[in-house]
Amino acid sequence: MPLPAEQPVVLIGLMAAGKSAVGRELAARHGRPFVDTDQMVVDRYGPIADLFVSRGERYFREVEARAVAEALAAPGGSIVSLGGGAVLDPGTRQLLARGPRVVFLDTDLATVLPRITRAGHRPLLAEDPAGRWQALADARRPIYEALAEITIDARGASVPEIADRITRTLTEGEAPDAR
Repeated sequence: MPLPAEQPVVLIGLMAAGKSAVGRELAARHGRPFVDTDQMVVDRYGPIADLFVSRGERYFREVEARAVAEALAAPGGSIVSLGGGAVLDPGTRQLLARGPRVVFLDTDLATVLPRITRAGHRPLLAEDPAGRWQALADARRPIYEALAEITIDARGASVPEIADRITRTLTEGEAPDAR
């Protein structure tokens, strides 16, 4: 069953939650464009880790906010994956409140630990990946929950399983899987 209307579907959640992989899967299934705002930043400015080092987090967040605004303004009901910290920007939060279908991929440290420890390009996790990820989760989870129309339990689930849950919820109004 196709996704309803031409509204963008925006995936939010912590780094390594699977937003990009799930976004690509949803876009392929439903014939929608896929936009990864982190990839937009990389394509224009180079690796995010390098941007953090050379210009700082504040500059990165400004660039990221512009990428989000551009992605959400595009026609055609895109599937949009936001970087984990994009929701920290007040302008981004306002854009998300104006109508896209916002889906929070909620996960846990056990699920993401293999991803964050093998990927050496996450500047916010440099010193203590597990501890920093958990601290970010604790700080950001209330923001994600407040912005999300739908929360999907992505703990231990595969990309196709998560895409199935999102599709069922958006097309049939089915409640996401309970925890």
